[in-house]
Order: sequence, then C-alpha cells, then structure tokens
Amino acid sequence: MNSRAVYKMTSTSDETRGGRPQKTASKDHKKPTAEALRGAIQLGIGYTVGNLTSKPDRDVLMQDFYVVESVFLPSEGSNMTPAHRYPDFRFKTYAPLAFRYFRELFGIKPDDYLYSICKEPLIELSNPGASSSWFYLTSDDEFIIKTVQPKEAEFLQKLLPGYYMNLNQNPRTLLPKFYGLYCVQCGNVNIRLVVMNNVLPRSLKMHYKYDLKGSTYKRRASRKERTKASPTFKDLDFQEMHEGLYFDADTYNALMKTLQRDCRVLESFKIMDYSLLLGIHVLDKKMRGRGGRGDSKRQGGQKVLYSTALESIQGDGKAAEPLPDADDDTMGGIPAKHKDEKLLIFLGIIDILQSYRFIKKVEHSWKALVHDGDTVSVHRPNFYSDRFLKFMGSTVFKKIHPLRGASSRRKKNSIYSCRSASQEFLPSLKEESKQERKAQSLENLDDSDDVKVELEKDSDSRDDRRTSSSTLALEDSTLPILNSQASTPESDLDVYL
Repeated sequence: MNSRAVYKMTSTSDETRGGRPQKTASKDHKKPTAEALRGAIQLGIGYTVGNLTSKPDRDVLMQDFYVVESVFLPSEGSNMTPAHRYPDFRFKTYAPLAFRYFRELFGIKPDDYLYSICKEPLIELSNPGASSSWFYLTSDDEFIIKTVQPKEAEFLQKLLPGYYMNLNQNPRTLLPKFYGLYCVQCGNVNIRLVVMNNVLPRSLKMHYKYDLKGSTYKRRASRKERTKASPTFKDLDFQEMHEGLYFDADTYNALMKTLQRDCRVLESFKIMDYSLLLGIHVLDKKMRGRGGRGDSKRQGGQKVLYSTALESIQGDGKAAEPLPDADDDTMGGIPAKHKDEKLLIFLGIIDILQSYRFIKKVEHSWKALVHDGDTVSVHRPNFYSDRFLKFMGSTVFKKIHPLRGASSRRKKNSIYSCRSASQEFLPSLKEESKQERKAQSLENLDDSDDVKVELEKDSDSRDDRRTSSSTLALEDSTLPILNSQASTPESDLDVYL
C-alpha cells in the first residue's frame, strides 16, 4: 500500500464517527479541533511510514535514536504532500529507523501498520487516569495512540537505547510496546503522540477493569468514575471486590517471573509510578458474548507478535491449553478463576514514562507528612517495584493447588490402611516378644545387666520390625488407592485449567 492510497482513504473517511463530539477551536485558533488532530495523525503517519519503505534496511546505529524528521503538510498540498481539508500542520517523526526496527521485531509489516492506523477513523477513548492525555484506538483494535507530555516524550527518547537492548533480549514482556513517537505542530501548539500496543481488546466485554499500583493511599475510584458504564477501579476497590485471582502453578510462576523481570528493568531506568492495567472477562456470565464494538478484531489474523497477555508471559513459547468451555477465540487472555467463576485475564504495565525526578521526590515528601510514606503511590523506584510485586504476587494473583483435595483424601486413606495393617501384625508381634523375653529370662537369670542390654536390643528390633512391616503395608495398601483415585473423575474437579 503506497502513501497516496493511504491519503485517499483518510480524506474520504467520515471523520465524525468514533470520536468525542467535535470541539470548536479557541478564539485565537491556536488549538486544533479533535477532528483536525485525528486527521493530522493519520496523514502524518501515512506520509512518514510510506516514505520510510523506500529506505534500505540496515542495522540500527546509536545516532539513529536521536534523529528527528520533519515535514510540512499545507492544506492546499505540495509537490511532495497531498491536499487535505485540515489546517496546515507540521509533522515530526522521532527515531524513524529505530521504531521501524521495533515494528519489525514484533512482526508488523509497513502495509499492515498503515492499514490499521489510516483506513478507518480513529476511535477516541475516555481517560480514567489523572493525566490530561487523549487516547485513540485503531478500528481493528491493534494500536493505541496516546498524547504525552513534553517531559514524557523527552524521557522516552532517552530511554530508547536501553529499550532497544531490552527488547532484543526479551521481546515477550508486559511492558508497553512502543511502535512510533510523533509530534503534530498546528497553530503554534505541539501535540506529542506515542503509538503502543492495545492491552484490553474491545471484542470481549471487560466485566471489571483495574488500575493497580500496589498503593493504598487514595487508591479508590472516584464517584464520577463509578458512574461510567465501564469504570476503572483501583487497589482498594480490588481488595473489596475480589479475594484474588487464582492461576494454576505454571501460569502463576510464569506471570510473576515476567512481572519481576519487567520491574527490574524499570527500576534500572529509575522509573516509578507505573500501573498494572487489568481487565477481567467472566466466561460464566450471560454477557460473555462479544462487546459489539470490535467484532472485526483480527479477522485477518493477529498482526502483532507477542502482543497478547498469554504470549507475553510464555517465555518458552509453549502454547497453553484453552479452557474446555471457552470461546474458540479467547483473544489471548490468560485463564484464571475467582471463586466459582472462570475468567480470562488481560493485563499490561502502563504509564512507565515517569522518572523519579526532583518533582516526584518533593511530591512524595509532602504526601508522607500527612500519610504513611510507604503507602503513597509516588516512591523511590526500588521500593516502588518491591511493593508493586508484593501486592501483585500475594493480593491480586494467587496460586491454586489443584490436587489439594485429592492429596488429603489419599493421606486419609493411607492412614486407615496403615492402622489396619498394624492391627493385623500386632498379635504376632506380641506373641513373638513374649516368647523371646521368657527365653532370655531363663538363660540369663543371674546376669541382670545382660538382661537389660538384651531387652533394649529386643525393643529396638521390635520397633524396626514394626516400622518395616507398617511401611510395607502402607506401600501395598496405597497402590490400589492411587490407581482408583486416578481412574475416578473426582480428581479432575479441582483442575480447571
């Protein structure tokens, strides 16, 4: 797909669909409207990615992380750019070759990238956080486009070399996957954008959504947030609404290992105040059907590698077995359980562009004066990561022991078998010990010390015989019990994954 085709699709699309109500520009006409911003994003990305395809592939060099390309797109068009109906704007692309490498690493072809972003109008999402960022979603549910603050964009630029090294070592991660960093300059206003992976698919209804930090200071959804059709709850809400999400041992270990590795990476970059975005789809509810807004999700197959929650925690590449009664298309959710409910879990670490700078140190200091300093969300990176992992590994995610009931039944049956076996051997042991003691007393009546020694030896030998006999009885008696347990379906009742 060439850039001209992308421009044609974008200019002929209905821009009034899939976004917030169109905003009017301010009186000085310095701030672009929501429609103009969406159009500029699609036109700018279409132009830059289209031109990038003509550049030959090569290894990424250190200077590539600091390159900024700029193009001016006037509304009347030029020899290099097409005409459009939006105000004149300038579009900047940061580290284009580095981000092209990132997209290739995740299997994103240029045509697919352009098709996802530019074919249909972008869908604007509500922002549950405290920031003023705008979020846009591509119509095929693949990519999120988020506006970022200048300091965040600057921090991401500095982060790129380390981010490059981390992705080379481990492309399977719950950290955000960045596919592009751009800036729209329109009417003396700079709007910086980052393209990322979409954590929560719209095709499955999220019955619960959480933004978790492992902090308890004011970590509760506001009244305004609770009135929304799909609210995003926080840490204290989770503790009240859920007793923990249960996973089988292998899944739990893989999930926590991925979180630990990602948190150590963030800690090494002095990053804190990040969150775990958690979406829960309940399979047993009547509303388990499609969400209705994203039915076209990945009809042509998944475009992005390692982008689902299940892929992100499977470092060995082994495919997990799907739930027997789940939909064929689980969208890459991780099977879990809460009480009697079977769930699909979607998650990812978000908001990692917060460095522990001076302003954050000050924020933590004054919050600690009025509240317990260890419970506030802003904290030094190493403490933040440890508290985050502890909360996730003990409160949010829990390990299920599927054979606990079966093992207790085996133990109970084994004890009964041991007792019955001991009762069978007991009369013979008593009779044998009586005869031995009678013989010893007759032969060694005058030597009391020798009698004591022999009695002690006799006692030890009786204990050894009793132990060995009980052990043999236990092994012989438990074998049929284990076989019968394996053949009965009761042992499968505790296993749901």
